Amino acid sequence: MKTANRLTPTNRFKLTGLISLLLCLGLFGCHENKQLSLPEPEPIPVFPVPAAEKSVPMGDPDTFELVRMDFPMFKGPFEPSWESIHEHYGDYPAWLRESKFGIWVHFGPQASGMSGDWYARRMYVEEEQAYKNHLRDYGHPALEGNGYKDLLRTWNPGHYNPEELTDLYYEAGARFLFIQGVHHDNYDLWDSKYQSWNSVNLGPKRDFLAEWAKAVRAKNMYFGVTFHHEYTWWWWESAFRSDSDGAFAGIPYDGSLVYKFKPMQSWYEQYDLKKLYGINLREYEGIGVSRYAPGKGIFSKHLDYAFWYATNWALRILDVINKYDPDFIYTDGNDTQPFSGKKSGTGYKCDAPQRVIASYYNQALANHGKIDVFSIVKFHPAGRRGIVTTFEGKFPRDIKTDQAWIGENPIGDWYYAPDFVYSADAVIRFLLECVSRDGAYAVSVPIRPDGSLEEECKTMLAEIGSWMKINGEGVYGSKAWKKAGEGKDGTIRTLPGGKIGQKQAEFQFSPADFRFTEGKQGDLYVFCMTIPAPGTELKIYSLGNRTGLLDKKISAIHLLGCKSPVKWEINEEALSIVVPAELNHHKTALCFKLQF
Repeated sequence: MKTANRLTPTNRFKLTGLISLLLCLGLFGCHENKQLSLPEPEPIPVFPVPAAEKSVPMGDPDTFELVRMDFPMFKGPFEPSWESIHEHYGDYPAWLRESKFGIWVHFGPQASGMSGDWYARRMYVEEEQAYKNHLRDYGHPALEGNGYKDLLRTWNPGHYNPEELTDLYYEAGARFLFIQGVHHDNYDLWDSKYQSWNSVNLGPKRDFLAEWAKAVRAKNMYFGVTFHHEYTWWWWESAFRSDSDGAFAGIPYDGSLVYKFKPMQSWYEQYDLKKLYGINLREYEGIGVSRYAPGKGIFSKHLDYAFWYATNWALRILDVINKYDPDFIYTDGNDTQPFSGKKSGTGYKCDAPQRVIASYYNQALANHGKIDVFSIVKFHPAGRRGIVTTFEGKFPRDIKTDQAWIGENPIGDWYYAPDFVYSADAVIRFLLECVSRDGAYAVSVPIRPDGSLEEECKTMLAEIGSWMKINGEGVYGSKAWKKAGEGKDGTIRTLPGGKIGQKQAEFQFSPADFRFTEGKQGDLYVFCMTIPAPGTELKIYSLGNRTGLLDKKISAIHLLGCKSPVKWEINEEALSIVVPAELNHHKTALCFKLQF
């Protein structure tokens, strides 16, 4: 008697194994996980005793030959040059245009100072408010236990919940997130292979990037990891200073402990203090005196250290790519690339960023079967594919299509401080300024030291979400139309740039101020930048027959979120629209949909 065909335990085991193998091979459309083989951490090279402050001129980056780095990179068609990246990169991922609105998670231990951005640097500068706040809350930084390293040991944001925050941000309409990986303070917010000063080793004992990656993917959103540690080596020079007068005049801050190594006699020696504060480079002219970035120069007496430093910078990014497979990476700076020898790239000149990005794209190609990731390099020039740029605190004057870009700014400041102004109106209008010019927009939402949001912040997010639910079809997936907008007397009045605050919240637009986007189906969306009274006649001169900008006849006009019919007419002068009476749920800006 023949046995009926069925799955026996043995056959079921074999089938399960086959399915697992197919999944691993990516035959069902799943990503593979081919990883770059990364080396063990190298010790910091021996460095000379610091010379007198400002006694050594920096080398000239214009004559210094670009150093070709040799750290491992994933092999593939992309070579470590901007030319190769441009040649092999195709179109940017479609999700960037589709998503349009994102939120910055600019959070780390510096929030503990409740002093805004750059707290860790400014707590060692007597003239800064952060210094005064640190004295009040923690004590003098020249005294044992009061330095930034000690704050890292105790920092523990117990209310920080990436899953809950992701839900809030999604409901606010955001579809991608910038997640801070490491700021200028040099403290890695993941289980870092190359930085012992990280959030798993000390402080909260949590892998924040792992938590965010899980939460974001559960919502089918996208995320990038941001890296701000390129200019840590000159940024931290304030920790090697001392007070200039008063009771603690001349007593060095705790950065000086880098030069007072006593094996295992202090809790921090196991982490190597040089990996946090770096070394004293104040012997170079222009280092330690500027409020922001130095002008330019090469640390010509420390080239071995510079090579190690650039390698470590790169390996930390590659470590994140291996572990979390982000949808994009972001390198901070105010020159055209990291390690340019100029501005924030002062100190060294090498191809580390090109090598990292080429490796990232090769790895994505191997694992995803296509290049569906991108890299943000701030201030990178237009004309090269494969690199996205950002506009911090501003947007282009007009439509910009020669380069993918994202506008970015924070509510109040990049780190939390009390008394910020939370304005949904300002955020929405900044978003409209960006999308009408063909960009995307990401706003940084301040997170309190304990990881929570202020109630006013939650209210703001809810208001943004309500607006996006009504008007999102004119934002998501849109592109710039033929003009960004129009204003009274032919002048486009724009929202003030900078950080979101009182000035942006109180800025008044008129019923003559409009922004335009083109939707995925070819519809034209016209945003009135304020809420006119019902019955107001809006005149849009850019859409009059005289301009010739409309090459198709309008068949219908609808006000998004309104069921009432819209009265309109078009003539040589303008398109006239009468605002309907039904405006119960409309705030900030109206969106009219023009169909053809």
